[in-house]
Amino acid sequence: MIDNDIAIFGLLAAVLAAVFYTRGLGGGWQKFYTFVPIVLVCYLVPSLMATFGLIDMSDSSLWPIARDAFLPAALFLMCLGIDLGGILRLGPRALIMFFTATIGIVIGGPIALWIVASFDPEILGSGATAAWRGLATVAGSWIGGGANQTAMLEVYQYAPENYAVMVAVDIVVANIWMAFLLYGAGRPQVFDRWLKADTSAIDELRSRMETFTASVERVATAGEFMVLLGITFAVVGLCHVLGGAVAGVFEGALGVDSTLASDFLWIVVFATTLGLVGSFTPMRAFEGIGASKFGTVFIFLLVLVIGTKMNLLQLSEAPEFMAVGIIWMLIHTILLFVVAKIIRAPFFFIAVGSKANVGGAASAPVVAGAFHPALAPVGVLLAVLGYAVGTYGAILCAELMRAI
Repeated sequence: MIDNDIAIFGLLAAVLAAVFYTRGLGGGWQKFYTFVPIVLVCYLVPSLMATFGLIDMSDSSLWPIARDAFLPAALFLMCLGIDLGGILRLGPRALIMFFTATIGIVIGGPIALWIVASFDPEILGSGATAAWRGLATVAGSWIGGGANQTAMLEVYQYAPENYAVMVAVDIVVANIWMAFLLYGAGRPQVFDRWLKADTSAIDELRSRMETFTASVERVATAGEFMVLLGITFAVVGLCHVLGGAVAGVFEGALGVDSTLASDFLWIVVFATTLGLVGSFTPMRAFEGIGASKFGTVFIFLLVLVIGTKMNLLQLSEAPEFMAVGIIWMLIHTILLFVVAKIIRAPFFFIAVGSKANVGGAASAPVVAGAFHPALAPVGVLLAVLGYAVGTYGAILCAELMRAI
């Protein structure tokens, strides 16, 4: 078992190189990647490494590095060439699908608990070990994120010795769902045809981005790459300074458990904002030397590291709670597809609306960027909204589960 972070990162980099090399070979590999999207392969291979014990991530620092350095860098780079007007023209369907995803989590929890408790009443528990208290932390994670999850743990005082099971439900079920969304991101046309979706606004934004990139593309010098990456990581550092300062102000005013007291929330907000501001300046020309391409590299590195967090063997932990989590996610999924079918929303809005809830700012831009780099900021904007409504939605869901 490999437990050295540098060795693990080297192994993940080798996976990335192998995947992109084989995709370029054509023949049978081209057919393989037609049915299994490349981003899904980059997600599943590390998860299989973790599941079968090739790598040990229990004491790894790779995720904090990927989350705190790669993600803000990717967001800044992808936003530099963005067409903000095009994002605004995506219309209200993105918000409709976001709130549909939230409602799916709120009502899915109590329904799933009721279904499983009908077969196994002992799952309900009592006192500090009551199932609804523990599942409230899952609701916090699936509507807002880590900060909301911690807040629910403090609010409802679930037994700490049983908390690991809830963390397993959160991680395993959410990551299985993410695998499906990444598969869909590689073949959205299949779902869009079934949904009879109107993809015109997304297609227009993607086309305008590609046209702009082609119009400014040029052969870059090493010096230009140095300037681009130097500015990028200077911005990442600035985002951490500003994010920590703003989070500290809100922590003093609202308490440490407040969503607005999250450093990571503000880091993401500042990275996106500075990228969007840069898109109105001459820095937008950095797209000509591959700003969004560098951003895509960071996104794929993120996908690889996120994949290591899923260990499928955890499905054996407390199977009755895993059943609740799976049913819960199915209800969330069914509701999303029903509403999308009614309003003819593209699969992109299903994926990003869902991940803005179930994953937040750490994975919503990853999923959005898997559709196209130009769409990554949509994931960020909805994820920030997820942070805002996460605590309220989780409390409502918890009280409904308490009633069950």
